[in-house]
Order: sequence, then structure tokens, then C-alpha cells
Amino acid sequence: MADNKPRLADLQLAIMHVLWDKSEATVAEVRDALAAADRTLAYTTVGTMLTKMEAKGHVTHRVDGRVNIYQPLIPRETVSRSMISDLASRLSRGDVTELVCHLLDECDVTREELSRLKKLIKLKEQELSDDK
Repeated sequence: MADNKPRLADLQLAIMHVLWDKSEATVAEVRDALAAADRTLAYTTVGTMLTKMEAKGHVTHRVDGRVNIYQPLIPRETVSRSMISDLASRLSRGDVTELVCHLLDECDVTREELSRLKKLIKLKEQELSDDK
């Protein structure tokens, strides 16, 4: 089964995005989607990567005639949380404030995004006060 804290390399993450977006895809469909995103790879490269990802429990496949159809086993949210947590730990030594400050300084943030962040902070404050 999939690792509780999956860490995906760049190509693995790109493949997972294709599978999450499509729900399921053949090797050719994954390859075509990656090529459309300016990432041209050989069919065998994509097939080999999917086989390795299946061995790690990240994807599964079913057979339809002579074609393997791959499906994601780990949810997008699980991967996002794991990778962001890992990034925060490695770059900011777990200092959430430093990480958020860096993101706010380096990213184009809209008013709507700032409003959403404020709401999330308020919810977290409520959650923490409820734990007391």
C-alpha cells in the first residue's frame, strides 16, 4: 500500500497530476498529456515510471484488452500535505511563519487569496483555543 508520507520526484508528480485530472489513463494518454505540457518523453520512459510507481503503491492498473489503464491510489491532498510539510521542515526548519512570509514575498497574491488565508488563520486559532 502507499506510504503515509509519499515523496514524489518531479516526473512522478507530473504523472500523478495527469492521473488525478483524468481519474485514469493509459501510458499513451499520460505521455500525450505530458507532451502537451512541454514534457516530451518516450513511451517506454512513461511506462517504466508507472511500473515503478505501482510497485511503490502510488498507482494501480487494470487491463483492458492489451492496454494497461492506470489509476492513482494516493489522493492529491495526501501528496500535497506531505510534500509541503517536508518542504517546510527542510527549508524553514518547521518555522511556519518564515515559510508563509517567504511565500507572500515571492508569489503574486490576490486579495481573494489573502482573504482566504485570513479565514484559515481564524479557523486555526479557533481550533487551537478549543483544544485547551
